[in-house]
Amino acid sequence: MEGKTFAIITDIHSNVASLKRALEIIEDRDDIDQKICLGDCFALGPSPKETLEILMSLENCIFLRGNHDRYLIERLWEQERPSLEGMNPDDPICQAIIANEEWTADQVGDAGVEFAKAMHIAYREVVDNTLVEMTHAWYQRDDMPPTITEALNWRNHVKNAHPEVNQYLFIHGHVHIPRNETGENLTILCQGATGLPFDEDPRGSVAFLTVEGESFNWDVVRYEYDQKITIDLLEDRQPPFYQNLQNTVKYAAIRNDV
Repeated sequence: MEGKTFAIITDIHSNVASLKRALEIIEDRDDIDQKICLGDCFALGPSPKETLEILMSLENCIFLRGNHDRYLIERLWEQERPSLEGMNPDDPICQAIIANEEWTADQVGDAGVEFAKAMHIAYREVVDNTLVEMTHAWYQRDDMPPTITEALNWRNHVKNAHPEVNQYLFIHGHVHIPRNETGENLTILCQGATGLPFDEDPRGSVAFLTVEGESFNWDVVRYEYDQKITIDLLEDRQPPFYQNLQNTVKYAAIRNDV
């Protein structure tokens, strides 16, 4: 095929104010061939139900499953000593995040669980001579993206099935921090986060990837949105961990000092 443009959102974390602005930016363009959501849609934010309604209404969007979406399916909070991402299960921060996962599940109900179950683990497409691979973190795990060495080993594995490919692009979310790393003919990209950035820049992000021939353009749009809406919703609804989340929205950094 001749060229393709993807619009990418990731790590919404039920920040509806930022999500709506991201979708407005996408809709303002007339060259989008495919929308992609890289996961972590609902937990750790004030508006899981509203986020689900918006995402279910989207057309031409492929949804990939994040670790927090998996926790929803697995009902993480029902485990004997639940933990996540290597945290100590006795850590009050870990316990508060897990309580938030349960609150989120109550908000989205069965419809949210079924939506998460229908998500894909990864998406792969060859555009011209470029292979594009998208996941939340990695196809082997959803809570840690690949190192450049791991990704190069992955490239060596898949290139035998795609002798026509000259360039590899690996796109992930999860870390909430931008990434642009190249090794040989492989580039790893992350835009940051749509709803909950960790890079001390509180603006949301939407990314546009255009692949044509043997070239590509990675355009990350950082945008202002009304953070007060999100902070006030957290205050009004008071989900578990909400004060920490208010600070993260405000300062775009992990803040557990509340």
